[in-house]
Amino acid sequence: MTLFQHLDELRARLLASVIAVVICIVACFTVVKPIVEILEMPARGVTFLQLAPGEYFFVSMKVAAYSGLLVATPFLLYQIARFVLPGLSVGERRILGPIVLGSGLLFAAGLVFAHQLLIPAALNFFIHYGEGIVEQAWSIDRYFEFVLLLLFSTGLAFQVPILQGILGAAGLVNSGQMFGAWRYVIFGAVVAGAILTPSTDPLTQSLLAGAVTLLYFLGIVLVKLMGK
Repeated sequence: MTLFQHLDELRARLLASVIAVVICIVACFTVVKPIVEILEMPARGVTFLQLAPGEYFFVSMKVAAYSGLLVATPFLLYQIARFVLPGLSVGERRILGPIVLGSGLLFAAGLVFAHQLLIPAALNFFIHYGEGIVEQAWSIDRYFEFVLLLLFSTGLAFQVPILQGILGAAGLVNSGQMFGAWRYVIFGAVVAGAILTPSTDPLTQSLLAGAVTLLYFLGIVLVKLMGK
């Protein structure tokens, strides 16, 4: 293919991706109420307030946008894979599928981990800290900023084994070198836990740091199984 043919294909795949994202966002907006209810589940006993006209409407749009992008992700990954596949060697093609599948599964695992453990832990800390002093009535906009940021930052943090697998497959590092750097990784996981979690409570940061550290050691095992 010529350069212009590559550009035409890229334009077509970008257009298809944008259309898919828009369709998914619109579809999620039509069922946004159940999605909002699921995201509110960790905040049991808390009253949510709309502090400005239309605040819940804009929150709904934000939730639909995040949800639609998440739903459209498999199609986006498919479009990326179809575009880069002709330029890959046979060996690179063999690892592309496991990398994409593993990345998606780990991101989903990160979302579940955040929703079931991190968010409840952070909210319980704040609720019990102010218990008997302040009434638990929160801005719905601020709450969803907190929840959505924690969900997606955790999903990204769970990509650590995928990054290790790519580095190992490329021959840049091996499993022995990864294991030798475990002290720095633990320190980095603690720092990442403090940065990625929007709350300041030590429990949430420790949970995320512990999960990232565990995933790092699982990544070492993965690279070792790859023979690196």
